Amino acid sequence: MKLAFATRDYAIVSGGHNTWLCRFLPSLRQRGIESRVLCFCTSSEEEFPTVRSLRNSGFSCASICEEGRYTKQRMHWLFDRLAEDPPDIFVINAVYPAAYYMGRWLREAGIPTVGICHGGGMMWFYPGLLDQFVLGEEAYRVSAFVCVSNWLEQAVRQRNPKDVLLQSIPYGVPIPEKIAQKPNGRLKLAYVGRLVEEQKRISEVTRGLCRVVREVPGTEAVIYGDGPSRGTVENIVHEQGNVQLAGFVENNQIPGLLSECHAVVLLSDHEGFGLSLLEGMASGVVPIALRGASGVTEFVVDDVTGLLVRDRGDDFVAAVRRLKDNPRLWDRLARSARSKAEAEYSEKVCADRWQELFLKLVKSSDPRRPFRIPRHLHLPPVQSALASLDPRPWSELIRRARRFASRLKHQYLPF
Repeated sequence: MKLAFATRDYAIVSGGHNTWLCRFLPSLRQRGIESRVLCFCTSSEEEFPTVRSLRNSGFSCASICEEGRYTKQRMHWLFDRLAEDPPDIFVINAVYPAAYYMGRWLREAGIPTVGICHGGGMMWFYPGLLDQFVLGEEAYRVSAFVCVSNWLEQAVRQRNPKDVLLQSIPYGVPIPEKIAQKPNGRLKLAYVGRLVEEQKRISEVTRGLCRVVREVPGTEAVIYGDGPSRGTVENIVHEQGNVQLAGFVENNQIPGLLSECHAVVLLSDHEGFGLSLLEGMASGVVPIALRGASGVTEFVVDDVTGLLVRDRGDDFVAAVRRLKDNPRLWDRLARSARSKAEAEYSEKVCADRWQELFLKLVKSSDPRRPFRIPRHLHLPPVQSALASLDPRPWSELIRRARRFASRLKHQYLPF
């Protein structure tokens, strides 16, 4: 079986969806499933984290700078790549309209398409994604839509999608042999992820970590990651002077770095799936998350597999103090967290579920036909929530607006 994945990469920081992809493809290869990746990059820089990681692992990864290209131009690039070696299944790993529109012509050739919901309805573009490619015009619907958490699946299922295979498959994480050791007078906390304000609240998290180190003797903290708010984080750390900002790290280094810590912190308002917490759990590290944060509480159960706090201030500090002062609590939570990750979220467990889905799609798909590149691309109107991701020439937008106005005029003419 041959798969083609479409994704989007970002300079310096790749995001959880690409961290997962770089780990997932080797698991598929072990099952005899070969994969290649078609990657859109956000600038003309020569190399991006996901592209570099995949190529170093021996995977074919074609990339193109998306800057200045319209949706149809992006589609033509995808058409050319896919026509060279048509896959058995096409998987869209990022919210990218150009890749989703491709589904119409791929399915005409008997090639199923799979969309992945990483972030959910709390992200501004996901309502548009669902309206256009899961609930919308039949020709452009995906064959299957996979959500990375149960709560995301339920949110989509409430919209009552038709003729789309819907299920949840969480990220799989490696279960390393090396695990965190019991705190020996020192408790080390880590944040791993993008440095952004929206959702992650990185400024508040950084201040919370600085306060913990300042007020709870015997604690230290490190921040792994990069992003647009790095300058703000640097200023806070410079002012407070007691938290280490380690910056970007490669995906394959994360388990080893986490095993040197004792708690992993992710105090986001919401998550599609809190991958860094689960990575820490697999390394025998205690996760600390915000109570009620979606995409997290499926596996972080308060006082069972981790700690949930009400805020990034007093309650967070109190939780860390409790963990620092009670080694038995840390040991119980760390053991339970690792057991949870190993039993339900290992790379093998999750890759097995993906393999079952792929086999089901191939068996139920229409007979294969030649994959043909259309001479002209006639696309649906731009979905408002996806407008920034679906650039069209003004001439096309004007033409469609005139056509729409003409239809309205004729629709309401008196008889």
